[in-house]
Amino acid sequence: MRSLQTGRLLLRPFHHSDLSALNACARSPQVGPHAGWPPHQSREQSRRVLDQFIREQEVWAVVLRSSGALLGSIGLHEDYRRPYAGARMLGYALGEAYWDKGYATEAAGEIIRFAFEVQHLSLLSLYHYAYNDRSRRVAEKCGFIREGVLRAGSMRYDGRIFDEVCYSLTRADYEALQAKEEPF
Repeated sequence: MRSLQTGRLLLRPFHHSDLSALNACARSPQVGPHAGWPPHQSREQSRRVLDQFIREQEVWAVVLRSSGALLGSIGLHEDYRRPYAGARMLGYALGEAYWDKGYATEAAGEIIRFAFEVQHLSLLSLYHYAYNDRSRRVAEKCGFIREGVLRAGSMRYDGRIFDEVCYSLTRADYEALQAKEEPF
């Protein structure tokens, strides 16, 4: 897994030294539930997740370049609805202190570039609970196409059922977005 950079962010592999910062982010009752996972109850729980991130190498640490602060994570995961080669699902979670500052959109933009230009994927998907307006805005700003709402489409860790909004971005969509950004 290689590191990636944006204007403000470094997206790098997780290190064991990230445990305290990951735990601080993941134990918040405002972070995990929006992404479908329970707030971490212990450092040991965060250590197991961190070990998984390091082992599987599909999740980057989102780090502020100016200070080195760990903001959260972003990854390309198997899309459980499109389980074929060339399709991945974008997922991210940032600590609530870093919400509404454009960091998720900035990180997502770089991961999207990497997915299409380096990994040569054919499709990226993004799903969020219908109530999650922050994720909706990230999806829209990044050019994802809203496919629709899967009513009662997801059961969260606590047994609650939520509508799930589905988006995709194909290689052709990405290339069209890039062509619009080219100067003439």
